Amino acid sequence: MAFCRNEFKLVMLNALTVDVEDYFQVNAFARVVSRGDWGRYPLRVGDNTRRVLDLFAELEVRATFFVLGWVAERLPDLVREIRRQGHEVACHGYGHELIYVIGPTRFREDIRRAKEIIEGQIGEKVVGYRAPSYSVTERSLWALDILIEEGFTYDSSIFPVYHDTYGMPDAPRFPHLIRREFGSLMEFPLTTYSFGLAGREYRLPIAGGGYLRLFPAALLARLFRVINRTGPQPVVLYFHPWEIDPGQPRIKAGLKSTFRHYLNLGKTEGKLRYLLGAFQFAPMGEVLAVNVAA
Repeated sequence: MAFCRNEFKLVMLNALTVDVEDYFQVNAFARVVSRGDWGRYPLRVGDNTRRVLDLFAELEVRATFFVLGWVAERLPDLVREIRRQGHEVACHGYGHELIYVIGPTRFREDIRRAKEIIEGQIGEKVVGYRAPSYSVTERSLWALDILIEEGFTYDSSIFPVYHDTYGMPDAPRFPHLIRREFGSLMEFPLTTYSFGLAGREYRLPIAGGGYLRLFPAALLARLFRVINRTGPQPVVLYFHPWEIDPGQPRIKAGLKSTFRHYLNLGKTEGKLRYLLGAFQFAPMGEVLAVNVAA
């Protein structure tokens, strides 16, 4: 895929994505916050997502919002506003449960419920999906068949790294077509930077979220440029609305979960502004369309 550059910005379409869920719904807090208690926590996802929409409007960028069905059910006007502003609305499931934990039957029920809610709000088909905590792994590849059967045409759930919750370290790193028995769908994996050391390949996760908050924005930009130039391939950048909200209520959890969730919340928006000003971003569906056409 060809691209050009001027003094300030690389011109290649990269995918900008937002996982619309609230601070208390993350997998890091699953052991201390039960789903039955979600209604007891103050919702901040509406205001935080509108801050994201204002940021994108200011910077004139469009994105894909992977909306949790539980959130859509309670904030239908928010979902309609996302679409009204020209962004793509996709599905993040309903209850934010790990796929390989709930199994095929409950997974189908979960995505069908979320898809019906969101489609009813925006009046059009939802074709993109992202699993909670990237939980399409070797243990849950059956989920791809169910996604195809339920009408999804692309997925962004596979993270080609080692991790304690998710990951398929040997999976392809860039967008590709996955063929299954009853059809196919496009996969846009979460971005990693590959490098060799002592004769082995290592993959550094750089797609966003906690990695956006952990690594300097200048480093991420440098690695994004390498991928855009040498592949040349698009990257995907993701984050959650709660990641621009340093004033969110504090939830007591283990040391690792606390570190992962609260690290550098006050720096996320500045890093986003830096990256969105340095690269060309678009909704994931559009990036995949260009990638397939090329």
